[in-house]
Amino acid sequence: MIIDCHTHAWDYWPYDPPVPDPTSRGQVGQLLWEMDRNKVDKAVLVCARIEHNPNNNDYGYACVQAHPDRLLMFADVDCAWSETYHTPGAAGRLEEAARNYQLKGYTHYLKSDYDWFESREGLAFFEKTAELGLISSLALGAAWHPALRELARRFPSVVFLLHHMAGTRAAEAPPYPSLQEVLKSAAVPNIHIKLSGFHYVSQVSWDYPYSDTLWMVRALYQHYGPERLCWASDYPPVLGSMTYQQSLEVVRKHCSFIPGHDQEMILGGNMQRLLGL
Repeated sequence: MIIDCHTHAWDYWPYDPPVPDPTSRGQVGQLLWEMDRNKVDKAVLVCARIEHNPNNNDYGYACVQAHPDRLLMFADVDCAWSETYHTPGAAGRLEEAARNYQLKGYTHYLKSDYDWFESREGLAFFEKTAELGLISSLALGAAWHPALRELARRFPSVVFLLHHMAGTRAAEAPPYPSLQEVLKSAAVPNIHIKLSGFHYVSQVSWDYPYSDTLWMVRALYQHYGPERLCWASDYPPVLGSMTYQQSLEVVRKHCSFIPGHDQEMILGGNMQRLLGL
């Protein structure tokens, strides 16, 4: 089974510059077509209530209801662009979202308020995460990792799944302090990494197969092991840099240091286990 653990779908295309087909480009049918074409069995819709899409959680849920055999969703809960970002009541809003959308996980995009994890509201939010047995899919940079490690140790039952190599960047100069922070987090067994976003990590976003990133991917693989890496495409934003197929083949073909059985885990087996499928 191949599972894409980070995709998006929107009613209306949210990004600039404007596109000629804003009402169709982000629709879920486009994603399903790519999945069929590339023999991807399931995908997680990472909801993002960004520009033009305040109801993206509702849209994502409708997509899952229409295609329950292909899609799951992680709701946008208090993400960085939200008016409720890190305001009182986060745990209650998480519980409401989990109930309304029958969640196995949620996504939370962070700014730079690194002390929130240890705040009363932050701790209540992750206590609720643990109580509900949810995956916490976090968008954060390397500067968050010291606080993340403490949080993950406090809540060992919570799976923390970090977006797009978790702040790794190929443009970083030696001794690679951001990469070192990401690698240190491998010591905490409930921290997982999405093996995705090669175009974000690379110094040149369109330079497939992103050769300048592969030594960093190898380091993530060596530190986290195959059990804690999960492949994702980041579709459809990824199309600005590479095709959906290339987002898959950059791992399957060009990460030749990952043997076949380990690739099977990364491409789907790990998410199958984490999602309880």
